[in-house]
Amino acid sequence: MDRVTTLTLNPAIDGSCETEKVVPTHKVRTSTEVYHPGGGGINVARVLARLGERVEVIYCAGGATGALLDELLVEHGLDRHRVPITDHTRMSLAVYERSSGKEFRFVPEGPLLSDAEWRAALDETVKAGSPWVVASGSLPRGVPEDFYARLAAGLGPDRKLVLDTSGAALKAALAAGGLHLVKPSQGEFEAFVGRRLHGWREIGAAALELVRAGKADHIAVTLGHHGAVLAHSGGVERLDALDVVVRSATGAGDSFVAGMVHGFLRGEGPGGAFRWGMAAGTAAVLSPGTDLCHPPDVQAMWERLAPG
Repeated sequence: MDRVTTLTLNPAIDGSCETEKVVPTHKVRTSTEVYHPGGGGINVARVLARLGERVEVIYCAGGATGALLDELLVEHGLDRHRVPITDHTRMSLAVYERSSGKEFRFVPEGPLLSDAEWRAALDETVKAGSPWVVASGSLPRGVPEDFYARLAAGLGPDRKLVLDTSGAALKAALAAGGLHLVKPSQGEFEAFVGRRLHGWREIGAAALELVRAGKADHIAVTLGHHGAVLAHSGGVERLDALDVVVRSATGAGDSFVAGMVHGFLRGEGPGGAFRWGMAAGTAAVLSPGTDLCHPPDVQAMWERLAPG
């Protein structure tokens, strides 16, 4: 079984809770507080581990909150490698408002990394040796925009890099090329191409152009309640969103990435991996707060996405 390494430069302690109504000024009393280890790559690792894959997490962490993140990762049974930093690890909060069914998400920008710290994270990820590397999440302050492009160059052509990021980091990585899978949201992809894209066909055509230019082997663009589009060397595929009750959108994109990697590790082709990604991403919204997806729900969504 291939091992997967995930990299999280800007992890978080993800807190979630519920309240009847969010109001300004007054104290907002909450209940059902839960804390999970979070951040893009860590979320992907949590899902991959639940799906039975061998996975390790490399992450930057510091301060008292960094120690708490270590503890939470141990509780989740994840094989971990911490890159120590001086600054504190961030803490995020998702609040579910019962009266409206809406979720409010508060996400700090995170720590400032020194040159030595981000270079250590880069070196550790390259040295890990796993054939699959998933780099997911925002770049912390102090990290150069071309970090993921440097990572792709360091991994070389024989290792598969899966990337989920946005903005300047995504632009630099796609400019360099050599990526196996990239998963932007529609908004992130439109920001990259610099224009609005109308309909899934136009989105698919723009993604396919990048695939044919050698920027990435697969580009999956998630469209929220409109489903998702996948471009690969064989063309463009689309899957409609399933009609489900949404409890929380937190981690749906990370679950989608984990599902696609799981599909590839099972020996699936692009279409089959895409189906696993949609199943995991959909299953994630069934869980409250930051709980992500669970295998029975993923299997149920996968069966609902069956062709025909």
